[in-house]
Amino acid sequence: MNRTTLSLIAAGGALAVVTGFATLTAPDGSAADGPAKAAEQRPVDRSSLLCPAPSTSDLADTAYTSFTPKSAAGAGGKGTAELVGATRASGDDNKGDESGKGDKKAKEPAGAGKPVLAAKGVGEPVTEDASGAEAPALVGSADGALAPGWTVQQTTTIGAGSGRGVHGLACGAPDTDFWFPGASTAKERSDYVHLTNPDDTAAVVDIELFGPRGELDSNVGEDIQVPPHSSVPVLLSTLTDEPQTNVTAHVTARAGRVGAAVQAADEELGGDWLPASADPAGTVVLPGIPKDATSVRLVAFAPGEEDADLKVALAGPTGSITPAGNETLHVKSGMTAAVDLGDVTKGEAGSLLLTPSEDSVPVVAALRVTRGKGARQETAFIPATAPVGDRATAADNRAKGSTLSLVAPDKTAKVRVTASAGSEGGRPVTKTYTVKGGTTLAVEPPAPSGLKGTYALTVEQVSGTVHAARMLELPEDGLPMFTIQTLPDDRGTITVPQAEQDLSVLQK
Repeated sequence: MNRTTLSLIAAGGALAVVTGFATLTAPDGSAADGPAKAAEQRPVDRSSLLCPAPSTSDLADTAYTSFTPKSAAGAGGKGTAELVGATRASGDDNKGDESGKGDKKAKEPAGAGKPVLAAKGVGEPVTEDASGAEAPALVGSADGALAPGWTVQQTTTIGAGSGRGVHGLACGAPDTDFWFPGASTAKERSDYVHLTNPDDTAAVVDIELFGPRGELDSNVGEDIQVPPHSSVPVLLSTLTDEPQTNVTAHVTARAGRVGAAVQAADEELGGDWLPASADPAGTVVLPGIPKDATSVRLVAFAPGEEDADLKVALAGPTGSITPAGNETLHVKSGMTAAVDLGDVTKGEAGSLLLTPSEDSVPVVAALRVTRGKGARQETAFIPATAPVGDRATAADNRAKGSTLSLVAPDKTAKVRVTASAGSEGGRPVTKTYTVKGGTTLAVEPPAPSGLKGTYALTVEQVSGTVHAARMLELPEDGLPMFTIQTLPDDRGTITVPQAEQDLSVLQK
């Protein structure tokens, strides 16, 4: 058979493929002649989430909660959502070797490679518990009807020792770039960044640390290997010889992708997970400062080449005010800025708003929030977060102890809040809230009627723009143990452009 014959066959095959595609996607024969249609929002078909190893303490008790909202209209058929134990690539019981980077040899902790939690339906939470130091990191995926809006909460209580308290985290999606303002390499802190690789090939990760005078010297923060389907904890203080109270950690994957979160443990002030800040932006919103916060520290970083000058405002129940003595914040390029705001809320829940004084320069930011006094103090972190958008979910809520904070930075907004059925029984309840512009509304959220077990809270924007956070309080022996999770859009939908038949491609 000569080349001319082959070419004719190839052209005919291409024509059949293109024509077939047009037949499947064109709504009718005249689609190509009509005006172009707008892109359509469709539910995602698959979601991935990664949960780091919850603790190295034998006293740790962890609850996992998996949930997909019912409102995922258009999601196809049935689906599955499953979390599987990852291997552990580190030295000395997940604490790292002398370099803090682990020995790069995959260890098999109890539960590695086995399903830890599986869900088969929407609208009802599914829970699982784990105890001790051997609970592995988890690699999760959901498909079909369970993929859009799939949320997993990991809540760990540690009764004693460094970092005692509640460590809560909404398990995150894999990515290649993360910013963590609010981390520390100080002697009283043990901050580990957990890197989890969901893929079949190894990931290569770099970690940069930036203090108040710029980047910290480090020879071991590059080329960190994360084997497939495994998790590596890296102790930040081992990456530099310069102890710093406030640093910004920048995690980038030069090969592959990872999930990343920082677990902070303080010898005196307890600890919690520090999630990544929202992408650098000129205007930053940090929602959900509790009304009884005894100390609030703001940490910000400007990753670009320009300094950032920011106006600082606290959006409270009745309006926005400027914290006395901290009206503005100057953030030098490539340097971490930190300011202690004290008991800035003065007994009223609020949210911090950072806006440009003049030119808009992108920044990342986070708050360290402390409750309690003396020996009975506990901390949590609030990173800058994106708006709720179409929908966001907090998966682990109990009969008591949840506070939902909603802030409308600009104009008045309205949201719809749905409490799901309970994990062991109960009927969903929905309530609508109006949030005045420039204020924070902190409420005890609705709970399912006849609640048994735990439940999920789903927040949907009806009008305006709202940022949200959920605080979960689990006090113990007079210690105000708590954790705060922000509620950005769950990215349960994607934009799908309308396709049209175009046979002219065959003439090119």
